[in-house]
Amino acid sequence: MASVRNIKKDIDYLVSEVISDCYTYLFLHDEKNKEKVIEIIESVVESRNKLFERVNNPEKVSDKKQIKKHYKGIYNDLFTAIDGSFTKLSDLTKQ
Repeated sequence: MASVRNIKKDIDYLVSEVISDCYTYLFLHDEKNKEKVIEIIESVVESRNKLFERVNNPEKVSDKKQIKKHYKGIYNDLFTAIDGSFTKLSDLTKQ
């Protein structure tokens, strides 16, 4: 199992990548669809905060399998949120 510190670093890294791509989009497209891009940023930051809450407050279970399952679920939710954000940004680019 990865350490809690590494999980937090992964979350921050992926969220920062989405945010930097959003700002790059705004820079290149003269703030076209600015409101939609801001919504993407807000949703990814909200997801980050929820994931950090889950990482910092795991269930009080002494079973290692349950703890592993908890953190694996966090990673799955992280990848789903990040992929969804990149997909939304990609759809804006195609317009």
